[in-house]
Amino acid sequence: MVQLHVKRGDESQFLFNTTVDVHVDSLTLQVAAIYNGRLKVDRICSEISELADHGISLPPNMQGLTEDQIIELKLQDEWQERCIPSGGADFKKDEIGRRNGHAPNEKMKDVLRKTMEEAKALISKKQVEANVCLTMDMVKEALDQLRGAVMIVYPMGLPPHDPIRMEFENQEDLTGTQASLQVIPDEEAQLWWASKELQKGKKLQDYIGKNEKTKIVVKIQKRGQGAPAREPLVSEEAQKKMMMHYYKRQEELKKLEEADDDTYLQSEWSDRQALKRQFQGLTNIKWGPR
Repeated sequence: MVQLHVKRGDESQFLFNTTVDVHVDSLTLQVAAIYNGRLKVDRICSEISELADHGISLPPNMQGLTEDQIIELKLQDEWQERCIPSGGADFKKDEIGRRNGHAPNEKMKDVLRKTMEEAKALISKKQVEANVCLTMDMVKEALDQLRGAVMIVYPMGLPPHDPIRMEFENQEDLTGTQASLQVIPDEEAQLWWASKELQKGKKLQDYIGKNEKTKIVVKIQKRGQGAPAREPLVSEEAQKKMMMHYYKRQEELKKLEEADDDTYLQSEWSDRQALKRQFQGLTNIKWGPR
């Protein structure tokens, strides 16, 4: 299998296994689906954290309003009585006015938080360090875990306007948000390798050859953004090691400069007879009783 190390810019995203015989069209769609799926998991986890703290989302026409404004406009949240968390609610006001404040109890919060951590770990960028390749099934598993946790806490479901439900139903509207800048639509996705765009209509082997044991770094981005920056010749880890070696060398040279001029005479390498004694087997000889 060919292993792809997928990056966005200089940031690692995930590892992905494929074959040299795969069509670039299919490969691009597979990589984009996993990339966007990971973003969806992150967005849902972010909203579930708010759900655990402040309960379900208010209707759009009530969000951001003060209590006096809601009373004055005679607005009412019809979903508040329908969507009560299992075990009852603990009130904690949402200061920014997005959620109704009727949060799940501590036991149910733990269910949500524990599931969030498990889902995040499944699609984490740390999987790259662990040499674990991501698949779309793993992304779907993370989404299913989150969906199951929400159903345990809210068995009656969430309001249709709640961002979590909209994400699960693929009805989310990211217009005007920072998240919209991260998502790469399938039709706009491009893969680049060695400053070359992998052209649709070709196969991966047209670029990297037929060796199935190849490992390459590919970069995903939106069409029209131009060629991404090339990978550095020296990795960040190797660069750190080189800098550490250089620093130690500088320290050694500094110590030599500070030492007396004659100190080298005490060094083993300055003994002209050392090599001769070594060949004669006369090194490390100690006199006296042992």
